Amino acid sequence: MIKNLLKQVYFRISPKYLHIKKDICLPMAWHGSSYGGFFVNESSLNSESIIYSVGIGKDISFDESIMDSFNCKIFGFDPTPESIQWFRQQNVSKMFIFSEYGISSKSGIVKFHLPKNKNHVSGSILNSSFVSEDRYVDVQMKTLLDAMNEHRHSYIDLLKMDIEGAEYEVVSQILEAGVPIKQILVEIHDRFFYNGHIKSKKMFDQLRNSGFKLFGISKTYEEISFINPSLK
Repeated sequence: MIKNLLKQVYFRISPKYLHIKKDICLPMAWHGSSYGGFFVNESSLNSESIIYSVGIGKDISFDESIMDSFNCKIFGFDPTPESIQWFRQQNVSKMFIFSEYGISSKSGIVKFHLPKNKNHVSGSILNSSFVSEDRYVDVQMKTLLDAMNEHRHSYIDLLKMDIEGAEYEVVSQILEAGVPIKQILVEIHDRFFYNGHIKSKKMFDQLRNSGFKLFGISKTYEEISFINPSLK
């Protein structure tokens, strides 16, 4: 607890992390476990909401909380072999529609690096310090637009992403494509990269320049919630 408090103080005063600050004060509620959750603005969600959950690992507490609260469908995506195997063994609501591929900035078959620690689940299409360079599998990835076309969606009410460092390229591609999204919840992985805070600041600038406002920050300063107030 003391460690988390010190971390929060550091993020608040360090010039490196001045970009992690709220732009707008909105009602918000935490959905999911302390590890797999995010702050959500609930006012724009209902049973008809279109919600994409990208990167589930072995924790769907966020998705289950949203389904329980709003009785809406969740469209989940994860190409990780261990995650797919785990999901198949779960007794999950039929409201959760799972696709066994990942979301990336390009569609196609890519090299997916497995975690160095074999007790961990999450791998990455990026060869970061947390994954193995030699242990990998080939997986199917699709752009968000391709996934939306597959599910016949023209917009998204809420997009949650935990994609192990690939969020920087994906967010940039999504904004460039002009995909209508009301809320974007993203776990940032700047710790994976040298001067990673610069990558996060650039992504935050892109989101803000596209009309998004930061409204939710987790205790770890890693789960960040944005909303586009101009979309109804």
